[in-house]
Formats: sequence, C-alpha cells, structure tokens
Amino acid sequence: MPLTEANPDAISKVYATSLFELAEASGGRDEAESVLGELEDILEVARADSSFNEFLASRVIPKTARDASLVNILSGKASDLTLKFLRLLNHKDRLSHLPSITTAFESLVQDAFGRVEVDLFTAEAIDDATKETFRETLAKSMGKEIILHAYTEPAMLGGVKLRMGDRLVDDSLVSQLSRMRDQLTGDGNATLRAKAERIIEENP
Repeated sequence: MPLTEANPDAISKVYATSLFELAEASGGRDEAESVLGELEDILEVARADSSFNEFLASRVIPKTARDASLVNILSGKASDLTLKFLRLLNHKDRLSHLPSITTAFESLVQDAFGRVEVDLFTAEAIDDATKETFRETLAKSMGKEIILHAYTEPAMLGGVKLRMGDRLVDDSLVSQLSRMRDQLTGDGNATLRAKAERIIEENP
C-alpha cells in the first residue's frame, strides 16, 4: 500500500499542529521551515522510489524493525525533531499519512510566517522574467511572500493553473472550454457546442 495522498483530515491536522508547536518552540521560523523542507525531501524520495514508499507505508513491516531502519537511514541527515516525529508516527501507525500531515504542516508554516508556496502550471515553459512577474503580482494581491514553482503541462493547451495547498485556480484553455460547454443551452450554437465538446474529449 503506498503512502496516502489526500487532503489533511482532523487527525493529520492534530499531528501537524503538535509538530509545528514543537518546531517553533525549538527554533522559531528557521526550525519550522527546516523541518518542512526535510519532510518534503523525504516525500520526494518516497514518490520516486517505490521500495522506500513501501517501507514507509507497509503494515507488514514490524514497527521495531522500521524504527531501527528510520534511525539508521536518517540519523545525521535529518534533524532530531524530524526523526523523533517520524518515529512517533511509526509507533502510532500513522506513517502512511505523512503526505497529508506534511500538507497540513506546510499550511501552518505559511499562515504563521506569511509565506505561500504556489505551483504555476502553463502549457509551455516560461522564462525567469515571466515567472517573476507572476510572483510579484501574486505577492501584491495576497500580501504575502510567494514561493513560486513553475511546471509545464502541455495538455492544458493554453492559459494558466495555480495550485496553493489544496486550492486550485484553473484558467486553462481546457477549463475555459469546459465552462463554455456548460453555459451553452440547447438553443445555443450547436456547432460551437459540438466543437467545444470534441476538444475537451480529446484533451481530458
């Protein structure tokens, strides 16, 4: 069973809140952001390495054996707080929920320190100047520091999509065509409606 990729539930938020409070008490913003970076790095490795993913999520592996492996793998590579937290999740059979806990923890860090991580999706790669324009515009409108990650998604055809945590702002061409189809009534332009539907079906 792979790691559980889902929006944070109540229990995930409780664990994330406890970790945030410990991190902030230990080293303030620097410690909280460091722990967040470590958790994100661990998840990135897990998503790329199926065996490591299974190691974290499997209910077959005994807790004691996994605990010893966590110590062996992460000692000296992750902070004491991050390692202790992962060992706690292992002990409580919650390690498979690390993605949703990390998402909840990231939201707490962003809310507390005015930083927002935004994923920007475009059909074609954008240059640094355009990326900076997006970042400055978002920072001005939201009144927060924006950490922008740019990705390409050719299936979009055009337009942009922004993802902030569990929020998705979709202004892609495919999305626009989908809204167009929904707005067209039976008395509307049948040819235009058929064309829109065909494009959407060809670009799911």
